[in-house]
Amino acid sequence: MATDPMPASTLPRHPIGVVARRTGLKPDLIRAWERRYGAVEPGRSDTRRRFYSDADIERLLLLRRVVGTGRGIGQVAGLPNAQLEELLAQEPGRAEPAAQAQGTVLPAPPAMPLVGPPGDGAEPFLTLCLSAAQRLDVRDLEMQLERASVALSRPQLMEKLLVPLMHRIGDLWQQGALRPVHEHMASAVVRSFLGGLRSAGGSEATAPHLVATTPARQLHELGALIAAATAASEGWQITYLGPDLPPEEIAAAALQKGARAVALSLTYPPDDPMLMDELRRLRRLLPSGTEIVVGGRAAPGYHALLQEIGARAVRDMEELRRELRALRAGPMPLTEETGVP
Repeated sequence: MATDPMPASTLPRHPIGVVARRTGLKPDLIRAWERRYGAVEPGRSDTRRRFYSDADIERLLLLRRVVGTGRGIGQVAGLPNAQLEELLAQEPGRAEPAAQAQGTVLPAPPAMPLVGPPGDGAEPFLTLCLSAAQRLDVRDLEMQLERASVALSRPQLMEKLLVPLMHRIGDLWQQGALRPVHEHMASAVVRSFLGGLRSAGGSEATAPHLVATTPARQLHELGALIAAATAASEGWQITYLGPDLPPEEIAAAALQKGARAVALSLTYPPDDPMLMDELRRLRRLLPSGTEIVVGGRAAPGYHALLQEIGARAVRDMEELRRELRALRAGPMPLTEETGVP
């Protein structure tokens, strides 16, 4: 008995390069969505090469549009097309125009003006940056950050865009909605962007010096970078050391530079007994005139210790700026090289 032929739309006939061109998704991302989330199930040739159908392309286009609204792929990959369409219908003015199954690459989101109208704030930039990170679109993420740096004040840029962006990406990664590669890509772009902001701080040679880093085993450095960029915007001279340093190295750098303050970012975990001992040692190694300023998500877990060693705990960038301004009025510590302020 003859079987009905497969509908043309379900025939696996497109190689991944064609699918990437038609959907605007990178091949690596298509494969990741397939392997981890079962977004589509391509056919295989005798040599195990992937081939996708028109229906697969249509579904990937839908998923791309839904992810572009701010949802994680892990949250939507298992939904049928009809539900994906419903989600898009709930986003008036944000969803991309429906693409034909045999259409071309979807256009990028509409470009935002360099300076938005009053009251726009950081939220539109946050949405666009998160979408770029989810799509692993380095160029778009860089572009949105540059536009935000023009449209927003420096405090808005730090507190309303960069900090929430990295917190959101970290949360989605921990929930399984994003892969580690998404966090790594976004971190690399933000790190480079913050480096440019820090270099553009334009501090005077007589300005106080701040050393920024993270203690040993604290591998997430963006909090320290944001602190460094914030201090640079307040006119401080900055030495950024990168992450994961033992107290001896932090103290050596602070002493050599005659640092008025050492800024530390604590991200995870909130109860590392080794870190407690290292922070006590850092306090003993630093000159009495060098203050320790500590922030980050895990910092509240060390509240008692920070009080014990006289460190200044900050909850956000506004508090950090207040502490930095207060510190500038204090005496400068001695330098290793000259022994004078």
